[in-house]
Amino acid sequence: MPLHNKFLAIEGIDGAGKRTQIDLLCRQLRKRRVAFTRFSFPRYNSFYGRMVGRFLNGDFGRLAHVDAHFSALLYAGDRLEAKRELERALQGGRVVVADRYAASNLAHQGARVPPKQRGAFLKWLLELEYKVHRIPREGLIVLLRVPAAQAQRLVERKTQRGYTRKKKDIQEADLKHLEAAAKVYDRLAQGPRWLTIECFDKAAGRLRPPEEIHRDVVREIDARARFLLRRQRR
Repeated sequence: MPLHNKFLAIEGIDGAGKRTQIDLLCRQLRKRRVAFTRFSFPRYNSFYGRMVGRFLNGDFGRLAHVDAHFSALLYAGDRLEAKRELERALQGGRVVVADRYAASNLAHQGARVPPKQRGAFLKWLLELEYKVHRIPREGLIVLLRVPAAQAQRLVERKTQRGYTRKKKDIQEADLKHLEAAAKVYDRLAQGPRWLTIECFDKAAGRLRPPEEIHRDVVREIDARARFLLRRQRR
């Protein structure tokens, strides 16, 4: 599938602050009068999204007992259901901002595959998402990089979510999984369509303020894809 230059995805492990940064980015887009549509994946009200919710709630078994191909198919199916809506927004000339997209599937489900099999798994999943399902391919991907242990602590601050009865879903509760997913994200972020934003201040031993991270996000997007944030004519 061709790249869509106006398609931006925000990625990162659970607790990385994706929703906060997307809220701030969308506020900036409105301020600059840029037409946009916002998506968030998984969509827990879709057919496949409801199945994803059951997986994350542990209905199909413990994380280690669920085959990564099965869970990856659920996440990919949710995006397939959103395909027409995504295409309409892009064909209408709107900027599309996604909270998670295919890279989230690659990172989280790829992390559950033994390292020696991971390359083949990622290749299979890329083929499924972009060649078999032919979903739109994002033009720019922003990785919000946060240490897994810090991100897991931030998950604990989240309010109750509809898809799970638990404080943490089965992926969020597994620190080793989050650490492995972070490593896969780092591998993916070597690609040319990626931007990495460091959200943790190692010297201070704390997360950077959201507004400070937001300024970095906007500056990097402006540098790589100025049309995303330029002020449109009235």
